[in-house]
Amino acid sequence: MRYEPIDPQFFLLNRERLRSLLKPNSIVILRANDILPTNADATMAFKQNTDLFYLTGVDQEDTVLVMMPDAVDPKDRELLFVKETSELIAIWEGDKLTKEAARAASGVERVEWSAAFDAMLHRLVPQADHIYLLTNEHLRATVAVETANARFVKECQSRYPLHCYERLAKLMNRLRISKQPLEIQLLQKACDITEAGFRRVLGFIKSGVGEWEIEAELVHEFIRRGSRGFAYGPIIGSGKNACVLHYLENDNICRDGEMVLMDVAAEYAGWNSDLTRTVPVNGRFSQRQRQVYDAVLRVLRGANDILRPGIRPIEYQQQTVELMERELIGLGLIDAKAAKQQGPDKALVKQYFMHGTSHHLGLDVHDVCPPHEVFAEGMVFTIEPGIYIREEGLAVRLENDVFIGKHANFDLMGNIPIEADEIEALMAK
Repeated sequence: MRYEPIDPQFFLLNRERLRSLLKPNSIVILRANDILPTNADATMAFKQNTDLFYLTGVDQEDTVLVMMPDAVDPKDRELLFVKETSELIAIWEGDKLTKEAARAASGVERVEWSAAFDAMLHRLVPQADHIYLLTNEHLRATVAVETANARFVKECQSRYPLHCYERLAKLMNRLRISKQPLEIQLLQKACDITEAGFRRVLGFIKSGVGEWEIEAELVHEFIRRGSRGFAYGPIIGSGKNACVLHYLENDNICRDGEMVLMDVAAEYAGWNSDLTRTVPVNGRFSQRQRQVYDAVLRVLRGANDILRPGIRPIEYQQQTVELMERELIGLGLIDAKAAKQQGPDKALVKQYFMHGTSHHLGLDVHDVCPPHEVFAEGMVFTIEPGIYIREEGLAVRLENDVFIGKHANFDLMGNIPIEADEIEALMAK
């Protein structure tokens, strides 16, 4: 097993916390994600529903969690349904979880085969008043394919139309927004693996190297250290490609005199890191590159000072944009007089810094959170300012992951090189 096993007490505690938020006489039903098809008889790699994983630790398809805290029979208060294996499945796909293994991983005492779910559902639902089901309420979600949970919402409402239906996502967002000590350990492990990959490519990057070759070096290091690979699609953009925020082709040659932007990071045990570094292809910053680089680094550090408990996201972004505005004036990209005359939308700044500075991080790279939630101790955020000068074919983005502490933030990527001088020294070795 490439990961260290996660203590089932973590998942048991998460279910206890969820129970405390439920209305009386409720039932929670949460399904695993589907295995999605590609073409012919091929399928994509399975990716578990992160809310289900957060509550059970089970990373397998055809899994269902049912919680009914007020059930008359204590054996009905928590049930986990998993896929029954067979000799044929074992030959073609390998071992699936036994009931004993599912019980050990999740801490759920009663484990049944998935085939028994429908009959059990029809017995339990009529006893409940409230049914909690999951929908994707992420503010940035665009759902083009119907998920297993969305499909089940329709089925359940058709079958039991007179129950009171409740939003499970609202409660899960509340639970997941602040990270527990075990999560911080796993996030730190992901960041440490990312550090190893970054240090590796610093000695590899040079003029004539393909962006895809850098990608290969990174994924090699991530996987050999126990990660499943990239936490998200890797962005490796050299020259003008760095000005494309979600550049994913990674198919150009890195050339002397250019910078290469790498937005790449590893996952570990399901938890994700998120790193961006921008380095000179030839190992030495030009004067202009260094000016832009240092400006972005100052904004990152200034944003870290602002990202403290009690501040609202909109206030944080506004104050960070003000830091960026001063840097853009200093770089000669914005006229100081024109900057004073621009409206509150800061349109001049957005020409060069057009995205948000931070997002929550956890089991999802853009982790779930209640909308407009005030920043608080225990949250984990990225900080990722950038300056994109398309007319110069030059862009710099820098990104670290930080844990908001009571007295100060803790940088989970504090050991990853970021100072320009250190980057040059490491690339010269």
